[in-house]
Parts: sequence; structure tokens; C-alpha cells
Amino acid sequence: MDITRLPNEKKLQLCRWYFKVGCVFLPFVWAVNAVWFFKEAFTKPPFDEQKQIKRYVVMSGLGALAWAVGLISWALIFQARRVAWGTTGEALSFVLPLGRA
Repeated sequence: MDITRLPNEKKLQLCRWYFKVGCVFLPFVWAVNAVWFFKEAFTKPPFDEQKQIKRYVVMSGLGALAWAVGLISWALIFQARRVAWGTTGEALSFVLPLGRA
């Protein structure tokens, strides 16, 4: 989709919609929103809706970053301590590795 052809009101509406969809635990949509509308928010000449678009872009970027940090942290902690957690670690595992522990 080429957002450069959309009027500014539709850009704001689309940016807001992507932010709200991201709030339903879909952080990838936040990342797409932040990348897609970055130029509209920060490099284009000022227009009326730009302030609101900028706010949604910043919130989407921070939300996607927070989810990425949380997910990476969880993956690292889980991989490092799964065996030490015993049956709880095995219950959380989808695939149990074969071999020595």
C-alpha cells in the first residue's frame, strides 16, 4: 500500500487503527506502524494531523521495543534455566530436547 497518495486525514486514521490493533497484543503491527509512518511524522513538512501521527508513531515504536526486550529476555532466561526448573520447565517446553541434561 502506498500511503503517500492518501490524504492526511486518512493517514491519521490508518495510523491510529494500526496502533489500536497493536494494543491487542500484536506488537509486530506496532513495529510496522512505526516504520511505515516514520517519514510522515518526522521528515515531511508540517501539517495539521502530523502531531497526532507523531504521537502514535512514538508510542508504537516504544511498545514494539518493550515487547522485543521482554520476549528476548524471556527466551534467554528460559533457555538458561529450563533444566533447573524441573517439571515446571518441562511443562512449559513444547519440544523436549533429547540427550543428557
